Amino acid sequence: MSILVAAAQMTSRADVAANVACAERLIQRAAQRGAALVGLPENFAFMGANERDKLVMQEALDGPIVQRLQRAAAEARIAVILGGFQERSVDPERPYNTCLAIDAHGNLSALYRKIHLFDIDLGAAGQLTESSHTSAGDRPVVVDLAGLRVGLSICYDLRFGDLYAALVDLGANLLAIPAAFTLQTGKDHWEVLQRARAIEFQSYVLAPAQQGLHNERRQSYGHAMIVDPWGTVLARCPDGEGICFAEVDLQRLAQVRDQLPALRHRRPDVFPRASHGAR
Repeated sequence: MSILVAAAQMTSRADVAANVACAERLIQRAAQRGAALVGLPENFAFMGANERDKLVMQEALDGPIVQRLQRAAAEARIAVILGGFQERSVDPERPYNTCLAIDAHGNLSALYRKIHLFDIDLGAAGQLTESSHTSAGDRPVVVDLAGLRVGLSICYDLRFGDLYAALVDLGANLLAIPAAFTLQTGKDHWEVLQRARAIEFQSYVLAPAQQGLHNERRQSYGHAMIVDPWGTVLARCPDGEGICFAEVDLQRLAQVRDQLPALRHRRPDVFPRASHGAR
């Protein structure tokens, strides 16, 4: 059984209307090509110059941005992963960075709140402290979507293998990793980490991405891609707004897991943290 999936690439800025219109356009394009599922990148609706800018954009799960894209999914009859937006929390100074799964009828199927927050010092390239204005999530999430078991994550999560071990323990066969990877880290780490997650957890990877200049302070690496469980990059976006497509072949996935049964050879009794999320 094969399922066509799509990874979108955007250059979101501070103009929410333009960003959402781009997201709608990409959803429609994916549906026209016959994809059952399309992923949008982190910060698909808004990318400000600093962490505090996003506080004015936070909204509830039934807010206008989410509702508009639920309608887009229903009209196009395609499942959509909204890669990350500012969901209002109990702390007005610290919304969640939330990834939403929407089914082909426009229903909200699952939500994942980013666990690992991006606090780094890139020297001359600047500092980013996501935790200063973001609340962290605390649980892994897997959802049945478009005939797949999709494990949800966001951007910086990519660096933490324990999360993906938990997602696979919960049955994931497709790992969704929407991102806004910085140019500085992306050029060295983006592809190798995506391929590593696919190989070590024997899963397909769907990696929508932000690309290009968002403002005078922020540039994203791009290279939205889809990777198979052998670590082969099946599809990749060039620079600019776009979308790439690939088949998720569940028979191929089963074959890889049977012939190289590394998942069955894991030793959670020796390394208990590797399955801490399967609870």
